[in-house]
Amino acid sequence: MEKVTVALGKRLRELRRSLGWSLDHAAAQTGVSKAMLGQIERGESSPTIATLWKVATGFQISFTRLVGGLSFNPLALADNEHLHALESDPGIEVTVRFAFDPSVNFEWVELRLAPGSESHSDAHQTGVTERLLVLEGELELWLAGEWQCYQAGETVCFDADQPHGYRNAGQGLLVFEDVIHYA
Repeated sequence: MEKVTVALGKRLRELRRSLGWSLDHAAAQTGVSKAMLGQIERGESSPTIATLWKVATGFQISFTRLVGGLSFNPLALADNEHLHALESDPGIEVTVRFAFDPSVNFEWVELRLAPGSESHSDAHQTGVTERLLVLEGELELWLAGEWQCYQAGETVCFDADQPHGYRNAGQGLLVFEDVIHYA
């Protein structure tokens, strides 16, 4: 089986070339350096989840279109199997529940943040919304320059076409579901 970093690199290079973009143009669109994009394309780097979000946003594709099928195949799982998660940021794990489906324009991921972990995201495309459900722990959500707290069982919906972040300032694990809807 091909290493995830190599498969991701091939996918990124194919996406970039299909758009006719140079590495310079891709760097300008994503906010990720040309050097880093080159390392990812060559399979020499294991990018953070935040970097993967930047790449997906810059290419104007869903997160799961970029990473889907690289470390798991949700449609091939038996009922008793679990989805394999992406773990590239220390203390942060992302599990894809439903990969992006263009017929409904959404993807669904679960995020797990260890105590003290924090993740920030640049603005997604205009019209993108996120709907969060906190399953365990306390979620601190950064929007409009301030942190807001949500407890297990609480939900929040926000326009994701603005910078935002998630933080676990608690002592235990934070688990929340995130449904991302593309306009």
